[in-house]
Amino acid sequence: MTAEQAPSSVVRVPSGSEASRSPQLRARPWAIWGLRGLALGYLALLLVLPVAMAFARTFQDGVAPVWQALSRPTALHALGLTLLIAAIVVPVNTVFGVLCALALVRSRLPGRALLNTIVDLPFAVSPVVVGLALIAVYGQRGWLGPWLTAHGIQVIFALPGMVLATLFVSLPFVVREVVPLLREVGTEQEQAAATLGASALHTFWRVTLPSIRWGVAYGVVLTTARALGEFGAVSVVSGRIAGRTETLTIHVEQRYEALDLTGAFAASLVLALLALATLAGLGLLTAREEA
Repeated sequence: MTAEQAPSSVVRVPSGSEASRSPQLRARPWAIWGLRGLALGYLALLLVLPVAMAFARTFQDGVAPVWQALSRPTALHALGLTLLIAAIVVPVNTVFGVLCALALVRSRLPGRALLNTIVDLPFAVSPVVVGLALIAVYGQRGWLGPWLTAHGIQVIFALPGMVLATLFVSLPFVVREVVPLLREVGTEQEQAAATLGASALHTFWRVTLPSIRWGVAYGVVLTTARALGEFGAVSVVSGRIAGRTETLTIHVEQRYEALDLTGAFAASLVLALLALATLAGLGLLTAREEA
């Protein structure tokens, strides 16, 4: 059969130039640039413009007032307390997050569905409610309050209560980043290591942890950001005592209510720089993970 006698049902595949001219396949540049402009404009109004205005208002009177505001003992104590809480909360929630993820994915213990629901509780409950719940448990008139008072232990209006509040609100991040990775990598490598005689701890350090390291790092960054910027739950249980139980976020509110705009914007500048550093670390981790 010659080419001229070929069946008419044979479909001819269009060339690259013909496909590029097809209305269904041809991209619309104006639509793409319009969507990009809309997204960038939304981000600019929501994020870039407020942050830029905060920077501008901070230095509108020069650098000296900003340095003076940040050098106050109350501001330095608030910064140190914020970093201290983050230094306690991040390692604890990292260890708990990895163990909880292993329990949810690798174990077959009863109650996993309940544990999975409890982990997401901080996403659904308002931080203010968390603070009130901690007062109901650890306050002087709470369930454990009389016993704690009798033994000279103060939780509410002290550092332990602030740490507990921050632990609760930042609990889910490491868990939710590690669980999908554990499900993706499976158990083949771990079973092979166990077959070769490796102990459970050695298998975790040599096989499991390297496979989930980027998820752990991503969760640590998110936990750090939440611990540094937490306000609602901490403000309820701290008592807002300047120089004692005042974090940097509470210090910003206190300075603003006292009409000390320079002090408020200077403290918010420090928070913004900490947030930008956290976002930069997150961006580096994301780029490394994609690579």
